[in-house]
Amino acid sequence: MRPTGRLHIGHLVGALDNWFKAQSEYDCYFMVADWHALTTAHSHSCDIPANIIEMATSWRALGIDFAKSVVFVQSDVPEHAELHLLLSMVTPMSWVERDPTLKSMFDDYGLKSVSYGLMGYPVLQAADILLYKAGAVPVGADQVPHVELAREIARAFNRTFGQVFPEPEPLLTVTPRLPGLDGRKMSKGLDNCIYLDDEPDAILSKVTRLFTDPAKLHATDPGDPEKCHVQEYHKAFRPEDAEGHAADCRAGRLGCVAHKEYLAKVLDERLAVFREDKRILDGRKDDTACMLRQGASRASIISEMTIQDAKRAACIGRYPRCR
Repeated sequence: MRPTGRLHIGHLVGALDNWFKAQSEYDCYFMVADWHALTTAHSHSCDIPANIIEMATSWRALGIDFAKSVVFVQSDVPEHAELHLLLSMVTPMSWVERDPTLKSMFDDYGLKSVSYGLMGYPVLQAADILLYKAGAVPVGADQVPHVELAREIARAFNRTFGQVFPEPEPLLTVTPRLPGLDGRKMSKGLDNCIYLDDEPDAILSKVTRLFTDPAKLHATDPGDPEKCHVQEYHKAFRPEDAEGHAADCRAGRLGCVAHKEYLAKVLDERLAVFREDKRILDGRKDDTACMLRQGASRASIISEMTIQDAKRAACIGRYPRCR
């Protein structure tokens, strides 16, 4: 995950809930992707160090166990950059150009030109995966092409230099895609997010901005829940009673204002424990930084072996040494 500022509820339902569950089933590696942040944050690069601690603190508050899982910062493990360079030698440009998210990133960030670093981020992403010889990568269905590209790059390297990398499999997860408050993609840059540390008044204020069925003008009018973003949030955060609220909406028994007020309470209940835990951990930032350094040391045990395997296969560094 890229350290670009405060986390919002889209991060929670789209990734972090699944990360938390995965810890009890897999040996997990969770990476703060600061090199990736730099591909689009040129003018805000000095914010990245503070954002790293902010994000890692939020992960701790959400229950990511830094002792059980390997949690580290990408740039603290230099083998990521080294493997990226090596993999770039076997990756055709056409594979990178077809990446489905490249154009959306170009549009989302209002970029006037694409840097070499941004163009090559899918190869760096493949290096992030292959460096640990990962067996599974947790993704939503829309992100499977990223894992498939990593598989293709692994095959290309193995075909060119010899068998080094296993091909990772996508671990499909349930990742609800929440719209932003204005109906567009939820993004800090668009200021359309509900943040994990928002207080109750802020949550209620933001929820009132959510789109509802435009044909439902009065509380007693029948509504269409499929046209209501409040219902989408409801299904993500309180699925057990979402259908009952949908039925009440269709029957004209539930008004939009009441539905939004209920949703705000649901969100506040979900985030209240996080806010309190994060307040405590915000006072222990040095501890978080130390834990990230320790995670990098653990990650390096595997990354150093993998990069040596890859360089040996490609005959890099195998010239005679001085005696």
